[in-house]
Amino acid sequence: MPSRIEDYAMVGDLQTAAIVGADGSVDWLCFPRFDSPACFAALLGEEDNGRWRIAPTSGGRCTRRRYTEHTLILETEWEIPDGGAVRVVDCMPPRGMAPDLVRVVEGVRGKVALTSELRVRFDYGHIVPWVSIEGREVRAIAGPDALWLRASVPHEERDGGILSEFTVSEGERVPFVLTWAPSYGERPLAIDGLQAVDDTERFWRDWVGDISYEGRFQDAVYRSLVTLKGLTYEPSGGIVAAPTTSLPETLGGSRNWDYRYCWLRDTTFTLSALLGAGLLGEARAWQQWVLRAVAGDPTDAQIMYAIDGTRRLSEYELPWLQGYEGASPVRVGNDAAGQVQRDVPGEVLGAAHVGRAAGIVPMERGWGLQRWLAGRLEEGWKRPDNGIWESRGPRQHFVYSKVMCWVAFHSLVEGVERFGLEGPVERWRAVRDEIHDDVLEKGYDAERGTFTQAYGSDALDACALLIPRAGFLPYDDERVISTVETIRNELTEDGLVLRYRTGESDDGLSGHEGSFLICSFWLVNALWGIGRKNEAEELFGRLLALRNDVGLLSEEYDTRAERLVGNFPQALTHLALVNCALRLSDRAG
Repeated sequence: MPSRIEDYAMVGDLQTAAIVGADGSVDWLCFPRFDSPACFAALLGEEDNGRWRIAPTSGGRCTRRRYTEHTLILETEWEIPDGGAVRVVDCMPPRGMAPDLVRVVEGVRGKVALTSELRVRFDYGHIVPWVSIEGREVRAIAGPDALWLRASVPHEERDGGILSEFTVSEGERVPFVLTWAPSYGERPLAIDGLQAVDDTERFWRDWVGDISYEGRFQDAVYRSLVTLKGLTYEPSGGIVAAPTTSLPETLGGSRNWDYRYCWLRDTTFTLSALLGAGLLGEARAWQQWVLRAVAGDPTDAQIMYAIDGTRRLSEYELPWLQGYEGASPVRVGNDAAGQVQRDVPGEVLGAAHVGRAAGIVPMERGWGLQRWLAGRLEEGWKRPDNGIWESRGPRQHFVYSKVMCWVAFHSLVEGVERFGLEGPVERWRAVRDEIHDDVLEKGYDAERGTFTQAYGSDALDACALLIPRAGFLPYDDERVISTVETIRNELTEDGLVLRYRTGESDDGLSGHEGSFLICSFWLVNALWGIGRKNEAEELFGRLLALRNDVGLLSEEYDTRAERLVGNFPQALTHLALVNCALRLSDRAG
């Protein structure tokens, strides 16, 4: 069985990522990209679905682990009962000619016996490769994929895996390098594993030098920003929601989705975090990714895309994988790409305005596209949609979708009034005001004192916490304050916020789900905004305590099982952490 989600860490090379357990096992890795088929899929199945474990032969969970400060270099240490100690250093150097996973075994104290067990299974744990061993080099090949393992210790093929048994003494370093290459291509060049660790550390230390945040939560913010950088597909600037698929929203449940794609709904959250931390280059790259993704006929714009902007993300299941702790089905692709979410144009237009105000894109860049989107929305905002949470039930008039349509037209009006861009500002202003009146009339329940999830619905939705953040109403508006109080009292489990209650909202799905961590971060921001700063600080501290031992968070937290659940690590959660830290670091905010 795989480890608990919180027992994993991530290393990556800005094009893909490996998920490494506290037992020294790499249980998930897709080569050569985040969204490529996995060659290690034990995370969603069992050992024979592929993994690579390097650990003391005596076995067991590590004694301690950490990231080298402000990097994605993972150090995992074991102390052995006989007094010996050993460390495994994992990293993926920023991409050269080919993707490499480097694992260096270091003797810390005494002499320790170790075992490296490599089980390669291409196509998400399904295809057993042809393996050949030549001296200290191993090649595993099947279909379009080939993996090369190089190390200074001998290898043997045994029981479907490649074993290396060896010992290290204090001060000794034994590097292993696993390299992917297309099976029909040239043999990849060998790299020096020890030098690769040094080069990787230098890269990250140079990169974090651009971060300008110096507030009270520096360690948490730096770790989240490094994680977000690690989730960035450098060639395009796109940021994946998570490097995993099908880690369940409920242990044993069926709400299991592929998150290895880029969502437009995350656009303004991403820009706010990156700009607030001083990472202008990353913010500009993300902004350009968004503009390229939605380029063309705006009527064809999607809610999400592949990391390079590919549109077709057909969803299918992998029946040979049993799922994480039996949570099935395991899904690849995401049919939500074909849904209608009317908040997305608001995200795109709002982000364009933020980018224009920050000076990261020329004022005129994308203005024509934005005007086209506005034309599409002038009547489209009146129609129902699937909502930000990708409901697979009947379309509804979701309140947050309407609010983001208001943001779209508000941003267009600002473009004309603030930046002198050309457009039918009177018409846009009229549509903006019409949407505002419509939401206040149909989306606010005056008897309960709260905005609802959808027109005519009694269900609550955590998205209502974003209404003042979007500028739709000020934080001191009584409707905002009462909505925050209602959500805090009625939409929480053990103090953490749900997206909505699954039994009260027709989302077309079965089963329960955990508390969405981003929604709890939204509550932190809302509490701070309405002046309840001590309560905001308290909740933020609790959320920081939910991070695992290396500072990572998944999508959700199961308050009953007291475990992280959902895809891991989750970009939107870490973006929310950064945005909250920026907010709370300004004591006058």
